[in-house]
Amino acid sequence: MTTPVLHASTHKGYPAWAPPLPAVAVGQQGWHLMQPDWPLPCAVLKASALQHNLAWMQQLVAQAGVELAPHGKTTLSPELFRAQLAAGAWGITVASIGQLALAAESGAARAVIANQVLLTHDLEWLTRLLVQYPGLQAPFLIDSLQQLQAIERFAAQHPCTPQGFDVLLELGLSGGRTGCRDDAEALELARAVRASTAVRLVGLECYEGLWATGDTQADTALVETLLRRVHELAARCDAENLFQGSEILLTAGGSAVFDLVATALRGAADQPLILSRPVRGLLRSGCYLTHDHGTYKRLGTLVNQRLAQHGLNGRPWGCGSGLEAALQIWAAVQSCPESGLAILNAGKRDLSYDMGLPTPIAWCPATATEAADVSPVPAHWRITALNDQHAYLSTMPVEGMAGGAQLQVGDRVVLGISHPCTTFDKWRWMPLVNDGLQVTGAITTRF
Repeated sequence: MTTPVLHASTHKGYPAWAPPLPAVAVGQQGWHLMQPDWPLPCAVLKASALQHNLAWMQQLVAQAGVELAPHGKTTLSPELFRAQLAAGAWGITVASIGQLALAAESGAARAVIANQVLLTHDLEWLTRLLVQYPGLQAPFLIDSLQQLQAIERFAAQHPCTPQGFDVLLELGLSGGRTGCRDDAEALELARAVRASTAVRLVGLECYEGLWATGDTQADTALVETLLRRVHELAARCDAENLFQGSEILLTAGGSAVFDLVATALRGAADQPLILSRPVRGLLRSGCYLTHDHGTYKRLGTLVNQRLAQHGLNGRPWGCGSGLEAALQIWAAVQSCPESGLAILNAGKRDLSYDMGLPTPIAWCPATATEAADVSPVPAHWRITALNDQHAYLSTMPVEGMAGGAQLQVGDRVVLGISHPCTTFDKWRWMPLVNDGLQVTGAITTRF
């Protein structure tokens, strides 16, 4: 894999005073996030939280009896892909052939393409990747006869296509994104796939994340109903010998209710799914790696409560404090134009806002030089709006709360984000820092 060289002109947040360096050399430079000439805004990853989250999620899937194929679109970082694989991930989930290429370059021998593939360009590229990486396992989703026909037309014109593309038949929910809505039609499609020489049916897929509400009772019913459909279809396909792989892959799971999915993937504890060949459950959560201070913190609190009360598959599991937020945006106060308002030099170009505004979590004065100088923000501080390059931080005291610190121009404010996916795509590199805020490494992204 070609390693990019970090440079201030191409990598936002990289120090202009630093020489161009590959990411692997950053940790040896002795840099510190608190040094006065550090560029802001800057997206930062806490190394200790990353390591905690990697181990925590692997422990969860092991307890549940499934495996992890984390969605790579969250970070699109080869360094983080390798960390997830090294921690025990079965493979990487991707949403496009380009993302598959990055996953394969990063060392993934297995991937789930959690999307429909049908364009000639993409099928040609997938064919090349399967030749370039012998043994690469990369099934993609199928949900219509029209898609199957497009693949068969491609295969008829490309005799060098391998034994047939591996596919996962997708079940969907009414009003949702992709996937077969009707289970009888899904079975008919599975039969057509089995009769085709262009594809091989190796499993089933579904996605529940868009419907998660944060209501445990409703979310549990949603997941159990959807996975019951998957299990019933799997049993029908197995009875008709429609599966063609050595094992059957069943995959689901966003980052909202992953504990419920992990429990339901293999069936109830007293009624596990048993088919004529081995079944491998794959959880596809991606945002667990960095977690956040917004949407996933709120949903994660419910995950922790469920795990503490019910464990996994009816077995207790000491989940501790759960996942930890690893991703932060450091910004500077560039103006205090009126009482109770500070304008920060980070905005929509720098952090996510599609699932909620950022949360101020810490601050330090402009003269601070040590991690010990960073303090939690008063509880009433709020980001009220974002522009492309600016954040509006209200520090106006509210009734019943003390005013707290008064920000000055040049002070630094640490922001927690909501939804890591749409923060990662705004940065081409991020420093890794230890708990003392020393820069110990770096990751790159390939959006």
